Amino acid sequence: MPLALWALTLSAFAIGTTEFVIVGLIPTVAASLGVSLPSAGLLVSLYALGVAVGAPLLTALTGRVPRKPLLLGLMALFTLGNLVAWLAPGYQALMAARVLTGLAHGVFFSIGSTIATGLVSKDKAASAIALMFSGLTVALVTGVPLGTFIGQTLGWQATFLAVSMLGVLAFIGSLLLVPRDIPQPPPASLAAQLAVLKRPRLLLVYAMTALGYGGSFIAFTYLAPILEQVSGFAPSRVGLVMLVYGVSVAVGNIWGGRLADRKGPVRALQLIFGLLALVLLALSFTAPSPAWVLVTVLAWGAVAFGNVAGLQLYVVRQAERDAPQAVNVASGLNIAAFNVGIAGGAWAGGWVVAELGLLATPWIGALVVLAALGLTTWSGVLDRRAARAPTMCSQAV
Repeated sequence: MPLALWALTLSAFAIGTTEFVIVGLIPTVAASLGVSLPSAGLLVSLYALGVAVGAPLLTALTGRVPRKPLLLGLMALFTLGNLVAWLAPGYQALMAARVLTGLAHGVFFSIGSTIATGLVSKDKAASAIALMFSGLTVALVTGVPLGTFIGQTLGWQATFLAVSMLGVLAFIGSLLLVPRDIPQPPPASLAAQLAVLKRPRLLLVYAMTALGYGGSFIAFTYLAPILEQVSGFAPSRVGLVMLVYGVSVAVGNIWGGRLADRKGPVRALQLIFGLLALVLLALSFTAPSPAWVLVTVLAWGAVAFGNVAGLQLYVVRQAERDAPQAVNVASGLNIAAFNVGIAGGAWAGGWVVAELGLLATPWIGALVVLAALGLTTWSGVLDRRAARAPTMCSQAV
């Protein structure tokens, strides 16, 4: 693999760290800025909304910009956003910084796959994309726990300074290693992207994605306060629990992908959503026990992101049938759906904390995931009906 791919992987690592590290710092940020836990949780929602808006809208607007200058501009914007977060004098400035970085995140992953495949031969395209996205997994395993530890010991501002330094390194790596003559596909207009949203079957998959992730993030956004206030962990230990979660996520990603290959996306998603709802429900009962909550968090990580491969595979298959001219657009919109779910889940979690308390977030999240399971099952029924339709027509003829 060319060295330029490692620069993209470092960028993905920095971006993944800044998206999820805030989860471990919510109690610290809330206490430092004098805001409530639900208000601090909005920092997760606003970032995810920036990603959801930035992915389709800004990708369409920058479709004719050469890839390398666009990549460098995105990493500069990402670094600037984290520097603003580091220097933020108050809550509003920190919110603005999160939105700014979210916009860069959305466009980066929209164009990242194209850049990665343009760096290698066609037979290595999938491996190139996998290597780039491994930066996200490594961020969950190492970047988020380390960033949480830095924030707990040196202040949350230090975490954003550290991430901005990663952004500088990624910018320099891309400047030196990424070639200028990267192949550039024809730009997809915003109208073409919105046309995908007229396909009911694709909308159903996007709803599955948003609800599946939204349910998990109702509780995950407030995992740190649960660990500190319910389980009794010291703030300095939260980073270690996040490390346990991250390692489990890495294993779950591999397991989820193999399960989707073996059983097909619908059966795999049914199993993963069912297990995720069960784990979230269990968290409502195990949270008061430090030992049992660790076991639950370990199980949670194994299924929380295990549905990524299945959901992406499923949306591509649906797009190949319903919108073959816009498969890449349909896949990119599913990334936006992930972040709509994260934004909605974090917002709903804040409402639950304010009205019902921290321990209500896991079981309410489980109910939302069960809704995703119901939509997945219904989509499978529709698939079987569609498969039978041609046979019935041929028999009638």
